[in-house]
Amino acid sequence: MKALQFKHTGDLAHLEVADLPTPVAPEGHVLVEVRAAGLNPSDVKNVLGRFPYTTLPRVPGRDFAGVVVAGPERLLGQAVWGTGSDLGFAHDGSHAQYLTVPADGVALKPGQLSFTQAASLGVPYTTAWDAVERCQVGQGTRFLVLGANGAVGSAALALARIRGAEVLAAVRRPEQAATLRAQGYPVVLLEHADTLASQVNDVFTGGAEVIFDTTGFWLPAAVVALATFGRIAIIAAPVNGLVEFSALGLYRKGGSLVGVNSLLYDCAACARMLEQFGGYFDNGQLPLPTDLLEVPLTEGLAAYAAVNGGSSQKVILLP
Repeated sequence: MKALQFKHTGDLAHLEVADLPTPVAPEGHVLVEVRAAGLNPSDVKNVLGRFPYTTLPRVPGRDFAGVVVAGPERLLGQAVWGTGSDLGFAHDGSHAQYLTVPADGVALKPGQLSFTQAASLGVPYTTAWDAVERCQVGQGTRFLVLGANGAVGSAALALARIRGAEVLAAVRRPEQAATLRAQGYPVVLLEHADTLASQVNDVFTGGAEVIFDTTGFWLPAAVVALATFGRIAIIAAPVNGLVEFSALGLYRKGGSLVGVNSLLYDCAACARMLEQFGGYFDNGQLPLPTDLLEVPLTEGLAAYAAVNGGSSQKVILLP
């Protein structure tokens, strides 16, 4: 089978198109013929050596959608989708024509999603789902998303709105704000850290009960904009991993800081998440993905380079 593979880390030049044996699904696993595979920034970082626990050689890729061609009879021929931390790091991932995963590590693909659309959603939506779940976002929760134009931020807005939360998006650029307003979201522009609290208070009197910082840079301002007993969720940080913020400010508000890391969940745990929100795509409560860039797997090296260069367009590799 064709696959992307790297035998060394530290440079995208180590990634190559390889001819590998088609894997055999062991007992309790399924063999999935991959129809589409999402390319996430974490896949690029994996090749660059940012995850020291990755074993080599390795096929990268976490998100996939495809058809089960071997495994338990109940799953044979079924269209499935999945994601998880066990793909691309210690086990070969989805950037290949076939992959094996535990039978409980796949979920049935929502019928309204194409294979390409389904493959674009795994990491962003499970990350957003984890954030809204663990921060107890529900009916009437005043919920602010910083960096709401990104894949995770927009997913969090959509999931929170389904739960009945009062949502507020925060972005840097006017054109991003215009797009979100067209989708029915109230928006504030991120300009100066010292004005965020007043901007939020103009919409949410007393501050936001939950703030989801998807940027890694607005944590200090988020503490000031937080309501009493509020929660701040974070998924990113500067390259050195360090952010200075007022612990005293967080303590005085009785606030909580929640780290959201999708790599804490294996395929089985992610499949349970996909099952919980997948139906929202079929009943029209969640928007179907658009503006996806389909790239043949054999041209995947250029796609990795584009993502590493800062491209924000969602790439889907087609084996």
